[in-house]
Order: sequence, then C-alpha cells, then structure tokens
Amino acid sequence: MSKKISLSVAATATLIAMAVTFSVTMAFAMNRFNGTVTSVKDKERMYNKLAEIDRYVRANAYFPINDDTLNDTIGSGYMLGIADPYARYYSPRAYAERQGLATGRLMGIGVAVVRDASSGYARIIRVYENSPAAEIGLQAGGFITAIGEVNTRSLADTAAMTSALIGEEGTSTVLGYLTPDRQEATVEVRRANYTVTTVTSALLEGSCGYLRVDAFGDATGTELRTAADSLLQRGATSLVFDLRDNSGEALNAALVAADRCVPNGLLAQSQASDGTTTDLRVSDEQAITVPMVCLVNGGTAGGAELFANALRKMGGALLVGTNTAGKGVILSEPQSFSDGSAVIITTGILLDGDGESWNGTGLAPDIESALTADEQAAYYDFTPETDPQIQRAVNTALGLAGETVPALPGEDVPPEGNMPGDGTSPEGDADAGDADAPAADAVPAE
Repeated sequence: MSKKISLSVAATATLIAMAVTFSVTMAFAMNRFNGTVTSVKDKERMYNKLAEIDRYVRANAYFPINDDTLNDTIGSGYMLGIADPYARYYSPRAYAERQGLATGRLMGIGVAVVRDASSGYARIIRVYENSPAAEIGLQAGGFITAIGEVNTRSLADTAAMTSALIGEEGTSTVLGYLTPDRQEATVEVRRANYTVTTVTSALLEGSCGYLRVDAFGDATGTELRTAADSLLQRGATSLVFDLRDNSGEALNAALVAADRCVPNGLLAQSQASDGTTTDLRVSDEQAITVPMVCLVNGGTAGGAELFANALRKMGGALLVGTNTAGKGVILSEPQSFSDGSAVIITTGILLDGDGESWNGTGLAPDIESALTADEQAAYYDFTPETDPQIQRAVNTALGLAGETVPALPGEDVPPEGNMPGDGTSPEGDADAGDADAPAADAVPAE
C-alpha cells in the first residue's frame, strides 16, 4: 500500500514540476515575444517614417538628391539620435582613409596643422623629423595656403585640412606656403613614410623636466620613460607632463604609459551597462619617484584624463591648468558595414582604480591656470619658456621639489606655498578668465 502511495505522490510531484516549468517557460517566451513584437513595431514605425519623408521629398524637391550623401547623412543622424555623445559614423571614404592610415597605405607629408583663427589658413604647429615636410624646409609657424588647387581657407576645419594632405605613398602635391616671416613660396612635396613621435622633452629652469605628450600610441610608453630617464640623468628633480589638447584616443596606450610612471596598483576599470566591472590594467612596481605635475585643459580627454588621474591618485602628482573634457568612456572598435561605412559607439564607462568616474564632469585641477584672451590668441606663438601655463606648472613642480621658484610675470615674489590645502591660490588666476587654448582641434596630418 505504501509503495502505491509513494508512486502516486511521485507522479503528482512530477506533474506539478512539469506544470511549473511549462508556466515559467511560457512566461519567459511571452516576454521575449512581446519584446520582439515591440521592437519590430518600433522599427516598422522608423522605416515607415523614413519612407514617408522620402516619398514626399522625391515627389516635390526642386534640388537634385545625391543618394550617397543622403545615406551618409542618415547614418550620421542615427548616431546623433542615440544619446551617445561619443558615437560616430564614418562614411565609406572616411573609413577607408582611417584604414589606409592604419596600414600605412595612406600617409601625409609630416606636419601637424590647425585652422588659423585669424587668417583661415592651415597653420603648421609641428614638423616631424625625417619627414618629407622637414626635407623641403617647411617650418612650424608657417602656413599652408593651398593644397593642389584647393585654397585652405575654403576647407571647413582642421580635420578637413588634415585629410586634404593625405594620399597614397609616393604621390606628390603642390603646396602654397607662407613662411613664418611671411615669405610666399610654392613647393612640391612627395608623401612618404616617416616616424611620428608622440613625446617631446626639454629641461626647463635648470632642474625641471618638461614632457609634451601630443597623443598616445603604441610607442608612447617607451618614448615617455626614455625621455623621463634622460631628463632625470641630466639633473631633473621634478617632471611636468603637458597633456593639453591630448584627445587620448588610444586607451590601452595610455594605460601602458601610466604603468611606466606609477607604483603597483589597479589603474582603471570598465563598467558595463549592467553595472559589472572589469579590471583593465594593474601597474607594476616600477615608478617615477620625483614630484610630478600634469598640465591639463579642456582638450585633455579620454586616455589623457586616465593618465593624469592615475598620476594624481597613485603617484601624488598635482594637476595644473583648467578642467578636463570629462570623456571617461570605453569606445568600441569600428564596426564596418556592407557599403564600406562604419560606426563607433560607447560600450562602457571608464572608472579609476577606486571605482570612481570622471565622465561628464572632468578632472578639476589642483591649481587653476587659465589663459587670458590675449594669451589664447598668441597660443601657437608660445614656446615652453614663454607659455604662461607651462611656467605655472614648472613653478609648481619646482616648489614640490623644494627648488627655488622664479617669479612669474606680474608677480613681485615667487609663489611659494601656493599648494593645495594651504588656503592660497596662484596670484593672478582670479582674472585669468575661462578661456582654454584653441588647440583642441589640433590633429597630426599623419
């Protein structure tokens, strides 16, 4: 009798379990179905709207429609509409150019340019060593007034000027050139392979090492440590890292560079949309032990912010300058499509080793040092010895190292003691204004 009861109970329990499983499965399936139906309906509404607009425009438009331009604009508009400020659409031509630069099939002439605010021409702000531009005598401070038949004033921005200089290796272009002392010339330059260094250095005030980091690339970590070691061997007792207008596109390269400067610890993490975090890199014990200062501004973004934040939190560095861009995100690799176009989107939020984010807020400097309107206008005429923001950063670094601090222009005495926490602020900063240097547009013509 008990055996029959046991079999009956077992059978009943099995049926109940099957019913529960079926109910849970059906509920899950219905939720997925409803979500899919909603998604399909949303997509249908989107496509129907585009179709309605397209039918009306094609039936009534006076001006001709270029379908390639239209499709690229739709792609750009989509990325603008997804609430991701860093999402980007590449047209087939722009993506092909990006790939060509990465593989070495396309290259420039060896200059970094910006659109000059006063003249509208492409102003040369850097000439790379052993490049075609250096070989024919182009100089920083000069202007490219024409690229082939195109007057550079007609190009919309710095990116367009940079793009116009790019071409197949071995091809030539004729440039209209205005020397720094305003002598006109016409020169022919052949595009060829050259090495782009991302770090330049100098010893300032006798004992402060100055390192300008224009961008982060595969070689930046090695370049940075080599330059720092050289400056220390030459007697530097402190270091200034100039990160102004460094857009920090190569995040992993910035992690490697920071690893060369700070002691052991977690450098950064990535946070996914579901809140889960992943460690990005843990630094080793190798570190720079002299006082450090990072010079930053509104163009300091992405990996450059990560680098500055790591040096401040893990290496005791001070930040001098103005608030950074607040671009603390992880971006995807380009996703290409059948027509040759591609997109990049945000896939995560960047966190530091303490789990804190600067995305949207930026990094506030420890010592504020903005450019006045007159200084901003003269930004590209400054040298490391005359740039007021570099002077402030150098004085801060010298003070941290216990060195004699020279007076800045307009100061009666050296700004000793003007360190965070002592209740003082750098003299003259109150009237410095909010203006950042206009160099955020600066893009190497690689």
